[in-house]
Amino acid sequence: MRKIDLSNWDRALHYQIFRNCLNPQYCVTFKLDITHFLEVIQKQGHSFTFSFVFAVSKCANQIKEFRYRFVNGSPVLFDKINTAFTYLNKNTELFKVVKVEMTDTMEEYVSLAAKTEQAQKEYFTAPLGNDVFQFSAFPWVAYTHISHTDSGNKDNAAPLFDWGKYEKKDGKIMLPFSVQVHHSFVDGVHIGKLAENLQRYLDAI
Repeated sequence: MRKIDLSNWDRALHYQIFRNCLNPQYCVTFKLDITHFLEVIQKQGHSFTFSFVFAVSKCANQIKEFRYRFVNGSPVLFDKINTAFTYLNKNTELFKVVKVEMTDTMEEYVSLAAKTEQAQKEYFTAPLGNDVFQFSAFPWVAYTHISHTDSGNKDNAAPLFDWGKYEKKDGKIMLPFSVQVHHSFVDGVHIGKLAENLQRYLDAI
C-alpha cells in the first residue's frame, strides 16, 4: 500500500468534505443478470458463494477507488484487496466470517475458499483488517433494499457487498446486489463502473 499525499491528490477536496459527515457510508442496490454465470458455475460444480465473491472482488480490485482505506486516520491505496465472507452453519443457523486471500483465477479461489471454510471452526477469528472486501449473503429474500449495522467507526472504509435471493424474470435469472462504500473514496460513478464491469464479467465467464 502507499500513503496518499493530500497536497497532490485530485480527490482531496471531496475526501475532506465526506470525511466529516456523521455517516459517510452509503449503500446502493441494483440487479444483476446471472443467467450465464449460474449456468457455467453449475456445470463446473463450483459453489455460488465462492464463485460470486471471486467475481465481485476481481472487478472491484480493478477500480482503484475501491482499494482506498484509512490507516491511522490517513488515506492509503492498497495494491490488492482480499476477501471476507459470511458462511452459514445450517445446523445452528449461526454464521461465521471467513477470510480468504484473493487469487488469480476462480478455480484457485473456489478451492482455497472451500478448504479455508471447512478448516475454520470459530465463528469469528482475528479482526479482519483493512485489506478485505466484506461479503454477506441474504439468500432468503429477493430484496429491493438493505441496510447494515453501524459500529460508529467513520474510518471503516471497507466496501460491503450483499446479495439476495435470485429469481427468474422474462427468461433471465436476476440477482439483487448491494454495494456499501465510504463516500470519501467512492462516488456513484465508481459504483456504476463496478456494475458495468461486473455484468460484463458475468456474461463472459
